[in-house]
Amino acid sequence: MPFLINLRLLARRSLHLCGELTAAELDLDPRDDLVRVLPPLQYDLVAEASGTAVLVQGRLELALACTCARCLKPFERRLDLRDWSCQVFPGDDDAPVHGDCLDLTMRVREDTVLALPQHPLCEPECRGLPSEPPGQAPKPGRDRPRAERVSVWSELNKLKW
Repeated sequence: MPFLINLRLLARRSLHLCGELTAAELDLDPRDDLVRVLPPLQYDLVAEASGTAVLVQGRLELALACTCARCLKPFERRLDLRDWSCQVFPGDDDAPVHGDCLDLTMRVREDTVLALPQHPLCEPECRGLPSEPPGQAPKPGRDRPRAERVSVWSELNKLKW
């Protein structure tokens, strides 16, 4: 079911919209192994007519199941768009009108997807995976002075062009 606002009701007064939308209704599929959307998207919005446009303001909230990009630890995070707003002109490509209702589904989807974390971290100071498993001795060559170490690029340097 799309996210609809009745334009006839909106012409008389502002509307308070509160409810939930499933990820399927918004077609939210970030196609990212590190971020999964946990439905539903909760919204608390106020819509009002502003000349020929419609102004919608309020809050969008969504739970996310993430995997830390550094240490691969799973964690949950809330995506909270507290001051979300959009101004739409009914009939635009991203705000089609169906009968007397304005469809805001594409606008909500777009702003939600753009707010998803691109590089989720369990905490800002995450140091990532440990460089060596606990209890193991450092690899040979790490204690040598820098000048004596073999470059990781040395094999590539041997290639002839």
